[in-house]
Amino acid sequence: MSHNPLTFLLFFFLFQSLSAQDPVYESGGELIREQAAFNVKHYDLDLKVDPADSTVAGTGSMTAEIVHPAKEIVLDLDPRFQIDSVQEISRAGTKNLTFRTTPGSKRIYIHFDRTRQPGEKITVRITYHGRPVVAANPPWDGGFVWETSPSGDPWIGVACQTAGAWIWWPNKDHPSDKPDSVSLSFTLPDELTGVSNGRFLGTSQAEEGWKTWHWFVSAPISNYNVTLNAARYETISDRYRRAGGEAMDIVFWVLPEYREKAEKLFPQFEEQIRYLEDLLGPYPFRSDKYGVAHAPYLGMEHQTLIAYGANFKNDNLFGSQSGFDDLHQHELAHEWWGNLVTAWDWRDFWIHEGFATYMQALYAEHLGGSESYRRMMAVFRQSITSRRQVAPRESRTTAQMNESGRGGDIYFKGAWFLHTLRYLVGDKIFFESLRRFAYPADTPDSNRDGGQVRFVTTDDYLELVNRLSGEKLEWVFEVYLRRKEMPVLTKKRTADRLILAWNAPGGVHFPMPVEIVVDGERKVLEFEEGPVSVDVRAGAPVEIDPDRRILMSVEEE
Repeated sequence: MSHNPLTFLLFFFLFQSLSAQDPVYESGGELIREQAAFNVKHYDLDLKVDPADSTVAGTGSMTAEIVHPAKEIVLDLDPRFQIDSVQEISRAGTKNLTFRTTPGSKRIYIHFDRTRQPGEKITVRITYHGRPVVAANPPWDGGFVWETSPSGDPWIGVACQTAGAWIWWPNKDHPSDKPDSVSLSFTLPDELTGVSNGRFLGTSQAEEGWKTWHWFVSAPISNYNVTLNAARYETISDRYRRAGGEAMDIVFWVLPEYREKAEKLFPQFEEQIRYLEDLLGPYPFRSDKYGVAHAPYLGMEHQTLIAYGANFKNDNLFGSQSGFDDLHQHELAHEWWGNLVTAWDWRDFWIHEGFATYMQALYAEHLGGSESYRRMMAVFRQSITSRRQVAPRESRTTAQMNESGRGGDIYFKGAWFLHTLRYLVGDKIFFESLRRFAYPADTPDSNRDGGQVRFVTTDDYLELVNRLSGEKLEWVFEVYLRRKEMPVLTKKRTADRLILAWNAPGGVHFPMPVEIVVDGERKVLEFEEGPVSVDVRAGAPVEIDPDRRILMSVEEE
C-alpha cells in the first residue's frame, strides 16, 4: 500500500497540534466514577512561588476516604505543569504510583496496586513544577496574576473560580467535595509577605533569600477559594467583638502606597460584618480570621481572605450613590452565600451570586432607606438579559453557566427574584428565610468554627420558603429560575375598565398579585384564574406596580 507523503505530514502536524492544545478551563460538571469513589479530607500544599520567572514548584498532597471500591482514582492538574512523581504516603512509607495523563486534559489517572475498599484512608502526593496559566482578565478569567506594585516590587495574586483550582494545584475538581481542612506553605522571596486562607502559623527560613509562610484552614473550603496573595504588604488590624461573643481578628494587608486610603476604608469592614451577622447569623469562620488582601485585580470571595482591588471608594460596582464600598460588601457577603452555604453543582451558582448581590441592596436600604434600595434595584434591573436559565436542573460546568458572559442573570435576575419573593411573602417570612437558609438551626454565638458549612440546592430554598409561608410557591421558582423569559403582564384599557392578565413562559400558572394605584388609591389585585378587571373612570391615572417590586415585562394589548 502506498502512502501520500503530504497526507502523512498533514496528519502529523494535526496530531501535534491536538496534542499540544490547552485544556478547557472550566470546573465541575458531571462527577466521573474515578472521582466519586473518594471523599477528600485534607489537602496539603507546599509550593515555591517565584515571581522572577513566574513559576510554581512543589507538592500537593491529598488525604481522602474511599467510599466506593477503587483501583484507580483521578485528580486534576493543568497539563502545562510537569509532573515529577506521584506517590502514596502511608505508615509503611512512601511508594511511587503509576499514573497516566492525556494531552490537553487536566485528568491524572492514578493506579493502586490493589482495589481500595470503602472506609480506607489514602494519602497521595504529587510533585510538580512549571508556569501556571496567567489570567487574561482576572477575576473573570482564571489564572495567576504577576503584577508589579507602584514601588516596583512583585505583587502576586490568583483567581480561579471560573477555571477551577486545578490550574495551579492538584485536586479533585468538583464543587461537591470540600476538604475538612487545608495546610498551606508558600515559599517566597524574603522581601514579600505571603498571605492565605485560615490562620497564620508563622514563618520559617527556607534557602538563603527565601522565606516560607505557613497557614492552616480549619474549616471546610471550596477548592477555588484556596488562594495566595504576596507583596510588600503592610497590615491594618483590629479585634472585632460581636455582642456576647469572642473577639475575632480583622486584618487588611495593603500596599504601603495605599495605606492612608486603606485606613479610611477599614472601619467599613467591621460595620458591614456586624450588619450581615445581625441579618444572617454569625460570621462563619471566626476561629480563623476575617482577612482582606489588597489584590492586583478587582476582587474575589476567597474564604477568610477576601481579595480587594477596587479604588478604596464607595459605590465601586454599581455607582448608585449608596454611600458604601459595595465591592467589599459583595465579597464579604460570600462568606455566608458561597462559603458557608455552597452549591454542590454549578447549576445552582445563583445561590452564591444572586444572594450575595441582593445583600448590597439590603445594605443600601439599611443605610439610606427605601429610596436608596430602589435605586440600586433599578441598576440591577438594567443588567438582566433573560438569555439563560438562572438555575437549570441539569448539571453544569462553570463554562456552561457563563456561556452568555459572566454576571448578568445569575447575579441580577437572581437578586431580583429575591426582591420579588420578598414582596410576595412579606418581610417577616422573607428575612426569616434568609437566616434559616444560612443557619437552619438556632445559632448560638458558639457557632464560629465553620462546622455549619453545608451544601444546598435551589429546591432546598423552595422547601424552606414553602414551609415558612405555608404556601406552595413552586410556580414563582419555576418561572424566574427555571425559565429564561420573564413573565409578561398584559394590560388593556377601555373607557371605564382596566384589564390585566399574566402570560408566563411555558404557560405556567402565575398567580402573582399586582399592586396598582388608581386615582391615588392603592389596591392589590389577586390573580387566581384568568384576567382581572378593575373599574377605572375615563381619564383616571393608573400606575401598575408603583414600587417596582415585580420582575416582569408590561405590554399593551
